[in-house]
Amino acid sequence: MAKAKSYYFCSECGYQSSSWLGRCPECGKFGTMQEEVIQASKPSKTAKGNATTGVSKPKPIHEVSTSETQRIPTQCAEFDRVLGGGIVPGSLLLLGGEPGIGKSTLLLQTALAIPGKRVLYVSGEESEQQIKMRADRINNGGETDCYVVSETVTQRILECVDEVKPDLLIVDSIQTICTEAIDSSAGSISQIRECTAEFQRFAKESGIPVLLVGHITKEGSLAGPKVMEHIVDCVLQFEGDRNYGYRMLRSLKNRFGSTAEIGIFEMQGDGLREVENPSEFLLSQRDENLSGCAIAATLEGARPMFIEVQSLVSTAVYGTPQRNANGFDFRRLSMLLAVLEKRCGFKLGAKDVFLNIAGGIRVNDPAIDLAVACAILSSNVDIPIPPRYCFAAEMGLSGEVRPVSRVEHRIAEADRLGFEKIFVSKYNARSLNKKRFGLEIVEVSVIEQAFRELFA
Repeated sequence: MAKAKSYYFCSECGYQSSSWLGRCPECGKFGTMQEEVIQASKPSKTAKGNATTGVSKPKPIHEVSTSETQRIPTQCAEFDRVLGGGIVPGSLLLLGGEPGIGKSTLLLQTALAIPGKRVLYVSGEESEQQIKMRADRINNGGETDCYVVSETVTQRILECVDEVKPDLLIVDSIQTICTEAIDSSAGSISQIRECTAEFQRFAKESGIPVLLVGHITKEGSLAGPKVMEHIVDCVLQFEGDRNYGYRMLRSLKNRFGSTAEIGIFEMQGDGLREVENPSEFLLSQRDENLSGCAIAATLEGARPMFIEVQSLVSTAVYGTPQRNANGFDFRRLSMLLAVLEKRCGFKLGAKDVFLNIAGGIRVNDPAIDLAVACAILSSNVDIPIPPRYCFAAEMGLSGEVRPVSRVEHRIAEADRLGFEKIFVSKYNARSLNKKRFGLEIVEVSVIEQAFRELFA
């Protein structure tokens, strides 16, 4: 019988040590070394290859053929957009998100919708009956070529693959899967690392794409060693606010496409619905025109979106003024407030400032700086901004209004949605053909010009 050995693994980077260390020498984190029992002499069954293709031989790169590599469309435009056009054969994808956000629903809905493809859905968390109940709710009992199995051991999962011969393998989730090559419990660092490596070898050797579901920690990062994110070809993040029915799918890593795209879904009783026009829920529908609200034109990948920036400025009741930002970088808010006070003369140092991005999303595009500044000034002077006005510009530390990228796409989308005016940097407006658009383009070079145009 093989002798079990005890090793220490870093929970952040997966560094292995034979003794406990207070500080990981690989990533420099303190208190991250965890003990695990491993039977090192027991070989992995998949190391010999469950889907062997022989010994690989090097060949000139110009002789490598890619004509047969065609992406598998998921029949979900939002999912395909994030993936870069579909699932690449032989790829390994990792989908992470908070509990209950809809990861399993998204993948099961995808498995039931792909036409002409056989899908094997492996669940280590739910029984086959539970999966069938969700499938009936999503698919309304339609006939599909989808197979389900409740299994947690990689060796038996690959045996099911040999029996079913699917075109796509979905594993939910990697934290519940274990391999017989290691004696530690499922969800440990060594188990996650080895199981991910086994699925990677299987995907590359067989050409069958594998989709893994991953849990996240309370800090919001994927549970398991960091090397897991390096092994996979694509890392997707499924996120959203529980108070809203909308979910966003982001790509954190994609070897076969852009990481700037975003997919938006709405959670309904019969599954996830694609949201083709994100502005329909990011813009509030209100009858009264209130102060402190401004519309910003932002970009997510190649898609222009319009969001509502809400601000509240009031006199500080307590000694220290409060600053709070929801969906916007707090440090950038502090910078904009300092610019407005130092360069523009607006006295905001003794006032509470609260900022919120409507819809429960988080925006990092600097093109919403002008909208944020105008929303703060609108609340400060208590004068509303007309609802058909929007903004697309960045602000500098000297109070100047800076140009942003792809301003033509932002203006065209504003024109399509029926806005009357859009405020842009005058340096962007120099290269624009204003006759193409039906709305008025207001050129500003400093924040004072925008203030006079709005509140004079």
